[in-house]
Amino acid sequence: MSTIFHLSFPVGNLPETKHFYIEGLGCEAGREGKGSLILNLGGHQLVAHVVEYPISPQQGIYPSHFGLTFETEAEWEATLMRAKEKGLTFYQQPKHRFKGDRIEHRTFFLQDPFANLLEFKYYVYSSAVFKEVQYSKVGE
Repeated sequence: MSTIFHLSFPVGNLPETKHFYIEGLGCEAGREGKGSLILNLGGHQLVAHVVEYPISPQQGIYPSHFGLTFETEAEWEATLMRAKEKGLTFYQQPKHRFKGDRIEHRTFFLQDPFANLLEFKYYVYSSAVFKEVQYSKVGE
């Protein structure tokens, strides 16, 4: 059985959503309603829903963020280069975390126009995604 991940998230308007996610990140647009837009991010379904209430930025990268974990460093680097070329807002600059450990990875965070945070990462050892349970380090 093949599955895809689905995430619904708040946005302030659809034009800025399209600019960031389609023109900036390169997402493919799906169905669009009066206040919602389906996006394809790496084969996964994002649904942007326009909300009327103010969207407050969180203090730091936790508790909420979403993104992609790439299978190859080249894919990660290509996304990084695109984000830079398109002038997307970096919430955290690229960094190399846990160097020398089995959970070593490269990561960067973007912030969309509505304060949603997106993380893009590449693990040196693919086993770090779901295994390597002997490590207690998760996050910063």
